[in-house]
Amino acid sequence: MSQRTALPASDVDLLDNPAWAALTGPHAHLAERVGRAARYPVDVSPFTALADPADPRAWQDLAALAGPPGSTTPVTATDTAPAGWEVLQSGRGTQLVATDLRTETAPEAVELGPADVPEILDLIARTQPGPFLPRTVALGRYLGLRHGGRLVAMAGERLRLPGWTEISAVCTDPDHRGRGHATRLVRAVAHGIEQRGDTPFLHTAADNTRAIRLYESLGFTLRRHTAFLLVRTPDGPTPAGPTPDGGRER
Repeated sequence: MSQRTALPASDVDLLDNPAWAALTGPHAHLAERVGRAARYPVDVSPFTALADPADPRAWQDLAALAGPPGSTTPVTATDTAPAGWEVLQSGRGTQLVATDLRTETAPEAVELGPADVPEILDLIARTQPGPFLPRTVALGRYLGLRHGGRLVAMAGERLRLPGWTEISAVCTDPDHRGRGHATRLVRAVAHGIEQRGDTPFLHTAADNTRAIRLYESLGFTLRRHTAFLLVRTPDGPTPAGPTPDGGRER
């Protein structure tokens, strides 16, 4: 059992654009990238990120990455898009960081993997914690609790960036809530994150006050509010921005 009591002073700024830090860091092997824009494969995660949302060249690269003109794509860490881009949907969230979190193992929890995906997707459909796709389990370690052989709760790792790992997909079957399943799994996932030297963090929808209260009671601290967009790329051709070495990569 361990307890994290302070926010690390180094690399905190990575959390301002965590998807980019993940896709160009520990998750680079999963990244599809064009210059200053990167995303996960569409069956792994919807996260798409820009090196700098204020850089027009990054948006040019995002247009090339997204596909033909008029394609739709999500983009994180920004609440505005350049002229010519149509904003189809916008959202707000919160980011919380473990500052006083007690972590411990959960011996009753089971590791979840590709063979468990049908059950995972069924639980996700019943609880709606956020996007979970057929290969999301490739992002990190997922733990579950079973009752009578049926998966009734789960939590796991999503974005992983240098020094930080996000806890995600925290959900419990409605018939099994109020038994502390989410607390046990969050502490257990966080324990594994701490064992490799990372600090846990997580995101919630800004209006999910119930989840925010739970995480704050466990020892997470609200760090910042977040924004994301679903956009349509310009209908006309968009020049592609160069990579730092003058080439392009995917």
